[in-house]
This record gives sequence, C-alpha cells and structure tokens, in this order.
Amino acid sequence: MWDVVVIGAGPAGASAAYAAAVAGRRVLLLEKADLPRYKTCGGGIIGPTRDNLPPGFDLPLKDRVHAVTFSLDGRYTRTRRSRSMLFGLVNRPEFDRQLVEHAQKAGAELRTGTTVLRVEQHGAAVPDRRTVAVVLQGGETVLARAVVGADGSASRIGAHVGVKLDQVDLGLEAEIPVPASVAEDWAGRVLIDWGPMPGSYGWVFPKGDTLTVGVISARGEGAATKRYMEDFIGRLGLAGFEPALSSGHLTRCRSADSPLSRGRVLVCGDAAGLLEPWTREGISFALRSGRLAGEWAVRIAESQDAVDARRQALNYAFAIKAGLGVEMSAGRRLLTVFERRPGLLHAVLTGFRPAWRAFTRVTRGSTTVGELVRTNAVVSRALNTLDR
Repeated sequence: MWDVVVIGAGPAGASAAYAAAVAGRRVLLLEKADLPRYKTCGGGIIGPTRDNLPPGFDLPLKDRVHAVTFSLDGRYTRTRRSRSMLFGLVNRPEFDRQLVEHAQKAGAELRTGTTVLRVEQHGAAVPDRRTVAVVLQGGETVLARAVVGADGSASRIGAHVGVKLDQVDLGLEAEIPVPASVAEDWAGRVLIDWGPMPGSYGWVFPKGDTLTVGVISARGEGAATKRYMEDFIGRLGLAGFEPALSSGHLTRCRSADSPLSRGRVLVCGDAAGLLEPWTREGISFALRSGRLAGEWAVRIAESQDAVDARRQALNYAFAIKAGLGVEMSAGRRLLTVFERRPGLLHAVLTGFRPAWRAFTRVTRGSTTVGELVRTNAVVSRALNTLDR
C-alpha cells in the first residue's frame, strides 16, 4: 500500500512525487517510457519555472537569452535586447531526468516502462473506501491512498476525472543541427514569429550546435500548420540542414469549470489542461500544479473518510484556480486579442517600451500576465478597448 502513486514522470509528475516524498510519505512514480525521453517542447525556462524548482536544482542551460527578434509572418523584423538574462533554454530529456532524480533523492521510488490502463475507486480490486487501485498493463494492480495523474495531454487519468477542454492546438517541432557559424549568429537570441493563421506563432530557440525550430496553431489547421513550418524553415535559411528529430504534439487547455479531482485522484500539468493559453507555455504550470497536487495528495492520503478527502480535493482545486486559473484567464484574453490583431500586438511589443519592459518582467518572473492585467491600469484599459 503506497501513500501516493504519481502517474507520469514529466515535470508535473516529478514535482508531485518530490513534494509528497519530502513530506515523508511512501511515493511510487510510474512512467510508461524509458528515461530520458524526448518531449516536443521549446525548452524555455522562464522565471516562474526557475522559482519552483527543487532546492539545489542545477539548471542544465544550453543557452542564456538576452535578445528577442520579433517578426510578423517573416516581415517587420525587429530585435529587442536586454543587459540581463531574459530566460534560459534547456533540452527537455536532460531537464526532466534531473527532476526525477530529485524526486528519487527525496525518497520516491521510480518504475519506468510501466503503462497504466486505468484507476479504480470501487469494485473487487479496491479493499476499502480509502484505497485507489491502479491497474497496470499485464494485470498487476498497485494500491494507493491517493493518486496524482500527470500522464500528459492525452491523459487516461484526466479522462477518469472528467477533464474538459476548450482549446486544443497542434505544435510541430524540429531539432536542427547547424554549423558553428550559424550557431554563433543565434547565440543568446531567440526568434518569435507571429504566424499567418489566427493565434499561430513560430519560434527558434538556440541550444549550442542545435536550433529548436517550431510552430503552433489551432487544431484543425494541420495542412496550413505544416505549410507554415516548411515556409518558416525555408525563409530562415535552414532548409538545407537535415533535422535530427521532427515531432508533433497536441496541447490542451482546460475549460474554466473543468474538474481537477475525483474521489482520491487528482490531476495536474498537461493531464489537467493547465498551461498558458496564449504562449502555450506549460513547464512552469506543470511544476506549480505538480507541487500543489503532491502536497494535497498527502492530505488526501491521511484522510480517514470520503468527506475529508473531498474537502482536501476541493482545497487543491481552489489553490489551482486562485493562482494558475487567474493566469489562464488573462492568457485567454491576450490570445483573443492576438487572434484578432496580431499586427497591433507586434507593433506594441517592438515599438512601445513599457510593453517590452512588461514582457521582460514576465519572462524573469518578477510579475505574471495575470498580475499585469489585474493591476496595471494601462494594460487593463488597452485590453478592454481591444475586447470591444
């Protein structure tokens, strides 16, 4: 009998396992893949991500970003620079592996190559009402007092909880090795290109001798998204370099009324649909929601009856909605403006110094998009005007 079983060993799951293990509980971390494994992700480490890493975590940065080049579908290019670092860039396999190692050092046990078929909170496999049965491929059943689902955007645990989504996007990405002369041109600088479809954008993130190049847009625009990716790579002069890896991935944002728990089962990170709707940034959301899920899973594991377990699950949901939920609401407003007026947003970011300063404050973690919308009168008035 485990106190807490965490399903999925990405940033959300590793963070949840760490939080529960630090509290002194018996924690099992299950992962279907072998680690390290690749994840379609730009690997940008902004301030909120850095601030929610375990103590002593040594960020494996491949580059430190001091400049951002903005373009509008390849036009009106302008570069803004900063004397201090805006954010860092990592390779996800290395970053994720270190997070799991910290969870293990805290006392969590890791099992890889383990596929979870379903969780059961009633039935023959469940000895009492304080237990959740985690049924694995092959027929084995693991018992726990609480379960955290962190098994990605196509989450089986999310389906069990009943997570509801109101935004699904398709991201395409390529890892492109480049010669030293090309890598030097990109060192310390990223590119953000506002794309041709509503809500779409592309990026170039340098990581030593490799450029991570990607685009994202709403699901349902698959052919147009692929065409954007090809055109984007071509106009960057990178079409002659063979990608070491090409991948695609769906990102999913929860609806505002989506549940975050069912009985003694919580969901966090991508499994809960928690990510920033405009930029689709998910690492910081995964770390923050994972930590909260781990902390409240401990409380649920200690609950002696269904009423107390339900109370703790509701407290977890309140903590998520009061923090990440507010940020998601602000992100939805920005996405709506961006979909309607990408040119205006580009002009403001590249030509209006207070907007650039706000961008740098968000990336460094001294504020959030939610705080800007709520407390900055200029930003609030501008969004209200654009909403109308």
